[in-house]
Amino acid sequence: MESNYIEILRKNDLLREISDPVDINLEIAHISYIEVKKPDSKALLFTNVTDKNGKKYPPVLTNIFGSKRAVELILKAHPDAIADEISALLKPKKPKNFMEKIDFMSYLFGLRNVFTKRLKERGECQDVAYFDDAVNLNDLPALKTWELDGGAFITMGQVYTQSLDGELQNLGMYRLQVYDKNRLGMHWQIHKDGANFFNEYKRAGRKMPVSVAIGGDPLYIWCGQAPLPKGIFELLLYGFIRKSPARLVKSLTNEIYVPHDADFVIEGFVDTDKFELEGPFGDHTGFYTPIEPFPVMDVTAITHKKEPVFHATVVGKPPLEDKYMGWATERIFLPLLRTTVPELIDYNMPENGVFHNLILAKLNAIYPGHAKQAMHAFWGVGQMSFVKHAIFVDQNAPGLGDYEAISDLVLNRFGEKSILISEGVCDQLDHASPNSCYGGKLGIDATVDCSDNAPVLLSDKELLDKFQSVSKKILELKQYKTNTKNPICVIKFDKNENVSSIFEKLLKFKENFRILIFVGVENRIENAYMLLWRVVNNIDAMRDIYIKDGVFCVDATSKNELEGYTREWPKQTDCTKDIVYDLIKRGVIKDEPELFEKFEIFG
Repeated sequence: MESNYIEILRKNDLLREISDPVDINLEIAHISYIEVKKPDSKALLFTNVTDKNGKKYPPVLTNIFGSKRAVELILKAHPDAIADEISALLKPKKPKNFMEKIDFMSYLFGLRNVFTKRLKERGECQDVAYFDDAVNLNDLPALKTWELDGGAFITMGQVYTQSLDGELQNLGMYRLQVYDKNRLGMHWQIHKDGANFFNEYKRAGRKMPVSVAIGGDPLYIWCGQAPLPKGIFELLLYGFIRKSPARLVKSLTNEIYVPHDADFVIEGFVDTDKFELEGPFGDHTGFYTPIEPFPVMDVTAITHKKEPVFHATVVGKPPLEDKYMGWATERIFLPLLRTTVPELIDYNMPENGVFHNLILAKLNAIYPGHAKQAMHAFWGVGQMSFVKHAIFVDQNAPGLGDYEAISDLVLNRFGEKSILISEGVCDQLDHASPNSCYGGKLGIDATVDCSDNAPVLLSDKELLDKFQSVSKKILELKQYKTNTKNPICVIKFDKNENVSSIFEKLLKFKENFRILIFVGVENRIENAYMLLWRVVNNIDAMRDIYIKDGVFCVDATSKNELEGYTREWPKQTDCTKDIVYDLIKRGVIKDEPELFEKFEIFG
């Protein structure tokens, strides 16, 4: 999809244009957040962008990856087709005749297109340029997404950096807080290549050049979040998919090369001795991240096309645009995962597991303990090392996207010997771990049957009466999957003591349950989709899982000093009611109570 991608989306009925005046403060983000939760969601092009002072801004485009069809149009192929090509490249077949040899050589010759091409002339991204005092980040329509955000953030910036010696390039996608007219926050997480480059410059005592591109071919954006091996420039993947090289131009005030067709480019340098408090920000986990010090970019130039469009994305509670970006990543990178786990048949990242929090995997289990060996392999490779919860099933299991059938299979095989609890690195955005970037991991091996007999089931009311005889702080409960050997009992608990101590007291009723999951009062226990989202967000396997007498307990409540949790537990991202209902009143969005309730947009 070249520079006419907006027209391609329009022709495929995947674009909705909004000409009503809308504010960069909360309004655009809330409209986009609600739109992408619809089954027929579209990209949104806002053509009348303003703020509370009446200032006018360039058009804003959101949700460009807002459906599987949009992703296929951006990739110009189904993700499985790209995966098949990667598989063929990793395991090439020996040519059987002369023509096959010719075809194979032609294919190899075509791979030269993966390498980027540096242009000598200026790019269209540099048609208009501002330097020094003329630079003003506040002229960009950077969005404030959530009410408690620390300010406006660029959320779809392509951050281009290079190693100190200039030999390695990197494209990453990080949130960027706008502090003022010429300073931009760099949210480099500790595990990212950008942070590694930063450390090189810091040790050398040199300022680090950085350029941020916004817009252009949407494939740049997807490549920026692709989990490539360390040291591989993400735009090589662009060339592999496009079958033509990414065409780059040199920034005007530093040495970084950027795509010639970007809509905007922000150039500058990071002083490695200077940090500034960044955040809070409602991130893709659906929770606000804390205020922490991060590097700052001093902007030396802003350039753009003659008629630029500003790209933005919204992150928060699922499902959102990253659901579809993650779908493409999941499919395309399966062959690379198989190089580490050859017996891996398939894997699946449920959208309400927000990627690293939950992964399902299907394995051709050949020998005892094979699945647990594969779990360790997962936790040791690239971004898979951030996975908190991994569930493995065997080759005869249902399709991984059939969550009802898969959960039935897992719960009918689950037992104490199914569990592997480990620890290691985790996403820096994970709030449940006792320490930032490091915490517990849970693996469940459902490739073998480790189950015991099913419990003696009671009705929800009968079981609740028993439990409330122990504690009146148990407010509600709902049993799920009562057709399996290990039904799940979700308990809404107004926590006044450790869950572990309540669990001990409930053990006298152990013949009536197998798995207890305690959640806080903010949960709606009938909403299984959002329950899963909160549970996998809120637990650390080393601290929050209890096993005794063949029954299991999971503490998915928010943590505090009762558990020795010393960090501040974050708030979740909720839409501002007044903003949403004003947009409804103005006719910009529809009043859709069922959708609002299903995805708990107000909490």
